[in-house]
Amino acid sequence: MIRAFVAIAVPDHVRSALAVQQFLLPLPRKVEPETFHLTLLFLGELPEPVLEAAHEELLAIERPPFRIEVRGVGLFGGDRPRSVWAGVAPSEPLIRLQAKVVRAARMAGVEPERRRFSPHITLGRFPPPPPEERMRLERAVAQGGSFHGGTIEVTRFTLYRSRLGPKGPRYDDLADYPLRE
Repeated sequence: MIRAFVAIAVPDHVRSALAVQQFLLPLPRKVEPETFHLTLLFLGELPEPVLEAAHEELLAIERPPFRIEVRGVGLFGGDRPRSVWAGVAPSEPLIRLQAKVVRAARMAGVEPERRRFSPHITLGRFPPPPPEERMRLERAVAQGGSFHGGTIEVTRFTLYRSRLGPKGPRYDDLADYPLRE
């Protein structure tokens, strides 16, 4: 079984801006900057034949390149925050690409998660902090609302393998899928 997901890589100039923003936040546990990415679809634990079928379907996706703007920060988890993220400005091309990735996964026999696509780049993951820390975190995130992380030229998306470890997940590129006119 291979734990896999499909994502857009974060270029160095955006990674640097995200790392600075991450430094400014009182995060209980930070995501390693070299692992920053924008997930299009988490595939889960897949047997190799299903992963190979997903690869074949992903190869068939045809979309033109486009740009996305990284901006704003927020929390997932409501009253019990468990992660901090950098957002992405609304992008119709991104929504269309993600829908094609979901369709490709279904064609390969993968049943995608049912949650609504919320494009973001995770900066920190942690157990819900105690009230005092939570309030500090919420204030810092509110102050980071005007964050602008730069533009990503989306010219490809990638199939990644995820290996869980004591220092957090490690990702290996399995395949790149170029976008073309």
